[in-house]
Amino acid sequence: MKILVTGGAGFIGSAVVRHIIKNTQDSVVNLDILTYAGNLESLSEVSDSAQYSFEQVDICDRIELDRVFDDHKPDAVMHLAAESHVDRSIDGPASFIETNIVGTYTLLEAARQYWLKLDHKQKSVFRFHHISTDEVYGDLEGTTDLFNETTSYEPSSPYSASKASSDHLVRAWLRTYGLPTIITNCSNNYGPYHFPEKLIPLVILNALQGKPLPIYGEGDQIRDWLYVEDHARALYRVLTKGNIGETYNIGGHNEKQNIEVVETICQLLNELVPQKNDYRNQIVFVSDRPGHDVRYAIDASKIERELDWKPEETFETGLRKTVEWYLKNKTWWQHVQDGSYKRERLGA
Repeated sequence: MKILVTGGAGFIGSAVVRHIIKNTQDSVVNLDILTYAGNLESLSEVSDSAQYSFEQVDICDRIELDRVFDDHKPDAVMHLAAESHVDRSIDGPASFIETNIVGTYTLLEAARQYWLKLDHKQKSVFRFHHISTDEVYGDLEGTTDLFNETTSYEPSSPYSASKASSDHLVRAWLRTYGLPTIITNCSNNYGPYHFPEKLIPLVILNALQGKPLPIYGEGDQIRDWLYVEDHARALYRVLTKGNIGETYNIGGHNEKQNIEVVETICQLLNELVPQKNDYRNQIVFVSDRPGHDVRYAIDASKIERELDWKPEETFETGLRKTVEWYLKNKTWWQHVQDGSYKRERLGA
C-alpha cells in the first residue's frame, strides 16, 4: 500500500512512519505543515528510504491537499495531524479549532473527492483512519470504570472538544457519504522523540538540568500510559485488519497517578545518572489547570479480542526504555530546546 500519514513529523505520527517503513513493504507519504511540534529529525532513521516521501502541506489547504492526492494516489489515509497540548488549548483555543475541526473537515472532503474518482477495486481497498484521544470521553469518577467504544462524549478542554468534533465529522462522512472510515481513541502516549512540553520528557529533561519538576495540584490525576511503539503497531493493525465504521480504543493497561510517574522517573535517574541529591527533591507542586480531568482509563478488550493486539511493554519496561533513550539522544532534545530543529523546515 501507499499510505498518506498526516502529522507524520509529530510524536505519534513519526512512530507510525518509522514502524511502517521498518516493518512492512508499504510506502508512506508524510504530510506535515511542521508546526513547533513537527520535527523531521525524528525521522532520520527512515527519511532516506525509497518507501518515504514528504510533503510540507497544511491540512486546511484544500488546493494543496487535492494536489497531494492526485500526485501520490494513496491507498489509505492515517490522520494524526492535530494540535494536542491541553495547556496550549486553554491559552489559545483558536488554532485547535482551525486544525482539529476545520483541518479534519478539509481533509475529509479532499479524501472523499479523491475516493469518488477511484475504480471499484481501488474504492474497496481505500481506508480513512482517524486517530483520536481518550480525552473526548471526559472524566471517570469511579476507580474501576473504564472508557469503552460506546462511552458518551463529555470533553472538558478546548483540545478535547475539538477532537470530539473531529470524531463526529468522521462518523458523519461515513454515514452520509459512505467514505470508508475507522476511528481509534488512545490513552496517554510516551516514549522516544516525545516533544519536551509533555509530562514525561519534561520531567526527564528538567531533572537532568537541575530544574524544578512541576506537578499539577497534588499529582493525584490518573492516566493510562501507552508506549508509543505499541500504539504504532496497533494503528497499523487497525488500518489493515479493522472493520469499516468501527471504533477501537487503544490503551496500555498502565494506570498511574502523575506523582507516581514523576517519582518513578526520579528513581530511574537516581540509578542511571546518580547525583549527590535525590532527584525527587526537585519536585514542586503548582496550581492545577482549569477543567483538569482526574482519571482516564481505557478498556482495550475490543482491539485485543477482534484484532489480536495487546501492548508488549509494561509501564516499567517502557519507561526505562524512554529514560535511556533520552540519555542516549541528547542531540535530538538539545536541538528541540535551542530551536535548531526548525532549520529543517522547507525554506528555512
